Amino acid sequence: MNRALAEVSLFGAVVVGCLLVVLVAQRLRAEPSPDGGYAGGREPRFELGDAKAAAVRWTTTTNHREIGLLYIAFGTVAAIWGGIDAMMIRTHLLTPEANLWTEQTYNELFTMHGLTMLIFFVTPVFFGIGNYFLPLLIGADDMAFPRLNAIGFWLLPPSLLLARLGIVAEVTGAVLAVVVPNDWISVLLAFQEPAIGWTMYPPLSLAPNPQTNFLLLGLHLSGIATTIGALNFITTIVYERDESIGWANLDIFSWNMLITSAIVIFAFPLLGTALLMLLFDRNFGTTFFAVEGGGPILWQHLLWFWGHPEVYIIFLPATGLMSLILPKFVGRKLFGFKFIVYSTIAIGVLSFSVWAHHMFVTGVDPRVRASFMATSIAIAVPSAIKVFNWITTMWNGDVRLAAPTILCVGSIGLFIVGGVTGIFLAVIPVDVMYHGTYYVVGHFHLILMGIIPLMMFAASYYWYPLLTGRMYDRRLAIFQSVLLVAGSALTFMTLMALGFLELPRRYATYPAGFSGLQIVATVGAFIIGISVLMWLYNMLWSYFQGTPIETADPWELKATEQFTPEWQWFEDRLEREHGVPPSKPETVRPSYVPAQGDRPLSIYGRIKPVARTVANDAGVGAAGGFIGTLLMSGALLAAVVLGVFDLESIATLATLVGLPSNLALGYGLFLIAGTAVWPLLFLSLGEYLPGELTLVTGLWYATVIASGFAIGFYTGQTGIELVTYLLFVTLAHWIYGLGLAGTIASLGGRQRRPATGEDGNE
Repeated sequence: MNRALAEVSLFGAVVVGCLLVVLVAQRLRAEPSPDGGYAGGREPRFELGDAKAAAVRWTTTTNHREIGLLYIAFGTVAAIWGGIDAMMIRTHLLTPEANLWTEQTYNELFTMHGLTMLIFFVTPVFFGIGNYFLPLLIGADDMAFPRLNAIGFWLLPPSLLLARLGIVAEVTGAVLAVVVPNDWISVLLAFQEPAIGWTMYPPLSLAPNPQTNFLLLGLHLSGIATTIGALNFITTIVYERDESIGWANLDIFSWNMLITSAIVIFAFPLLGTALLMLLFDRNFGTTFFAVEGGGPILWQHLLWFWGHPEVYIIFLPATGLMSLILPKFVGRKLFGFKFIVYSTIAIGVLSFSVWAHHMFVTGVDPRVRASFMATSIAIAVPSAIKVFNWITTMWNGDVRLAAPTILCVGSIGLFIVGGVTGIFLAVIPVDVMYHGTYYVVGHFHLILMGIIPLMMFAASYYWYPLLTGRMYDRRLAIFQSVLLVAGSALTFMTLMALGFLELPRRYATYPAGFSGLQIVATVGAFIIGISVLMWLYNMLWSYFQGTPIETADPWELKATEQFTPEWQWFEDRLEREHGVPPSKPETVRPSYVPAQGDRPLSIYGRIKPVARTVANDAGVGAAGGFIGTLLMSGALLAAVVLGVFDLESIATLATLVGLPSNLALGYGLFLIAGTAVWPLLFLSLGEYLPGELTLVTGLWYATVIASGFAIGFYTGQTGIELVTYLLFVTLAHWIYGLGLAGTIASLGGRQRRPATGEDGNE
């Protein structure tokens, strides 16, 4: 299978899916008519002039909010690209042998996944959040250098293109090769994605491959862009603050962005220098990292002197968001504000003193290793201060069940596991044993995935009303957040288990005895992927179809005196542009005092109504599933009579649970699945999709699951038999969907509840 075509096809499918969501949402959008009612949906007209004006506006803007949105959009695209790399890696590892991709392709995916996510996803997204909200938080009109701010962003798209030019050239060459002789496109065919690992260690990175040169140039350009952005943040925070904001009352997110930017100033220029040295070694005959010159170990020192501070460059903004968002949803003031600031400064300083713990297995002098072991353990202290303060902030608070709350609490749990395992790796004997295993992969991703993207999602939910003036689908957000946390825990804790069993990392193949845990990790990775697509759908659909907000305080922050400056700016904007008057809460209490009057329900009080609803849904769903399965059986029986469906495939179902192949046992399992599993999944998913639980949604649901049935029960039919088989499978599932949804509707099954009000609150 051609990896490049597969990857581009998957990326294109995601993009097309997003466009379809936007087009459908736009078509269904109804704008208020002059008489106060709602006009019928009218198809928007596409004007070339409007498109040109929009293109000019977005490519020449110096507005900090618009540049922030550009950063976030760019980072999201890079995340999808790098995420597809990850999904392809995990799919490859479903089997012990290199069945799907070759070892070369696996190494290419491994290399570009790491670089894309680290360089082009995380930092741009955090810089985008900072660009949009930091001036609002500190009372500044804009960033200190608006034009330089725009330049910093517009250096990123060409840097990503340079870094990933290999796959672009490969796909372009493969398409042109259909109609053009290979001699004409030999230049394109010479490019190949680097397979040198994301750390780019020599001598692998000195191997001849023209794309490696472009990769190094792209990384160097991205470093320049990041440094420009960091200088702008520092200058803005130091010189553009409102007179009322001093260092003592500067918000915690701005503190974290300030320390992050300071780390960037010291770390990224060194990375740029090292990249240029490597380029000279590759193209001009220098020997900075050649064995006969400075040696490959010199590259490791330079890389990790940037690389470990880079971990905190992408980690500290996430902790800033945690410290900013968590108090809003627990009704408590952030505990230990000063100590969190001090711990952030300590991390910034110590981050440059721990790089050699990545090199414990390289033969570094034992005395040097011991000093780095001490500093690596010491840097855990300021991180632990943050964790204890976050937990104390929640203690005895009025915790609200909301998507940001789930993501914050899940982040704390995953970060604790990832942080503790990092302390183990800081101990030299433990690191020597586990350095080359999946233990490091699990630890690294529990930090990178366990708190960084989760806090990005939390910020997107928290500020979504401010960004769009609409509210997202809260139920879908809660479901997506739980799925994301569960998928992250399942995937990366499984990798930790593989590491305990000392499975080597960075290999495209592995012993068959590890296949079970590898399958579990892959399932968890696909759960993460599904949850990300749910988030993307929710963001796009709600932008057009979300409920318009009627107040600038959708999270009731005024009630706990946490109505921060960015929301004040939003309230002023709503009043100025739409005449929405400022809201006043019925009661106000200090945020550092626990809620006294309305205490949260007990655990039993929360579980009881949920259990009652689940029991009712399960009963109605089971009845619908049973009737639907019986009706479906009739259609499949007709397919058997026509000879396009083999009953033996039903019989083999029994072998999945350890029973002998038997038609009665297999059909029993088939009936159980149709009665229990698929109806509950239908009820769960139907709650979070547009529309009611009607016959229409039943047909759509049945069409989707029919594809899995067609693949799972395929027995080698070809030609007209295959066509007839697919028609009967689709027809049988449509009958099942009608029976399922019709029975649920007739028995008064769950209907979609309103998004607001007593039953609609998160």
